[in-house]
Amino acid sequence: MPPRDPAHEPAPDAATDPAASDRPAKDAGGRGSLWLARFTRAERSIHHVTAALMLVCIVTAAFLYFPPLSTVMGRRELLKTVHVWCGFALPVPIVLGLASRAFRSDLRRLNRFAPHDWEWLRRSDRRAVRKGRGVLPVGKFNAGQKLNAAFTAGAILVMLGTGEVLTFPGPWPDRWRTGATFVHDWLFLTILVVTAGHLWEAFRDRGALTGMFTGRVDREWAARHHAGWVDAREAHGKAQVRPQEAEADGSSGEEDPEFAKRRPGMS
Repeated sequence: MPPRDPAHEPAPDAATDPAASDRPAKDAGGRGSLWLARFTRAERSIHHVTAALMLVCIVTAAFLYFPPLSTVMGRRELLKTVHVWCGFALPVPIVLGLASRAFRSDLRRLNRFAPHDWEWLRRSDRRAVRKGRGVLPVGKFNAGQKLNAAFTAGAILVMLGTGEVLTFPGPWPDRWRTGATFVHDWLFLTILVVTAGHLWEAFRDRGALTGMFTGRVDREWAARHHAGWVDAREAHGKAQVRPQEAEADGSSGEEDPEFAKRRPGMS
């Protein structure tokens, strides 16, 4: 009998091979891969709805602000109506998201700046990897993500306030309306640049996109980019899960009551 080639062996069937269901899930490349739950369905929904509203505000603002685009599109009153309604709706998913314990835990993580975050900002080799792990013990969010979240939250509040002055100018004196117009216009340009940078970083990192769209990430990716978060999860017994488990339990580790007791910087 000729020797059997393992490459042509049939895949084990979980229905007939009980051990198959206990083996790690495999990624698209066929390599054995373990997964970590990262974002719950509620967290992803909050992110996606907020991102959609923000993009609509940016696009409509671009057509209202830049004369060449405004001339091409026309329908200025319709664009203004869509821009105003989406702008006032921006805080809604965030406020509703406060009902989610996982989202509240992520807000606390984003609000904590640890020594390794400052080092992450200073070092040029902040993304270097040694023996499969990032050189810095980055938690669930790195310093760039924390700064982006802080800027976005502040920008939403400022744009909401100045937008209210511009939409309902009646009670406000001229100098208030002039100041609101100046701040609203220049902050729009800043948001445009920051959002473009955020999208650029997201689309060049497939692991980060996978985490945001599916709720789970490859453990190897997590160890390279968020080594401190992986260590904290495994130290508290929230180790690897299979994809179906990550989706089913909706857990990302934030429900752990021990998180609230940790000092800032530990994720």
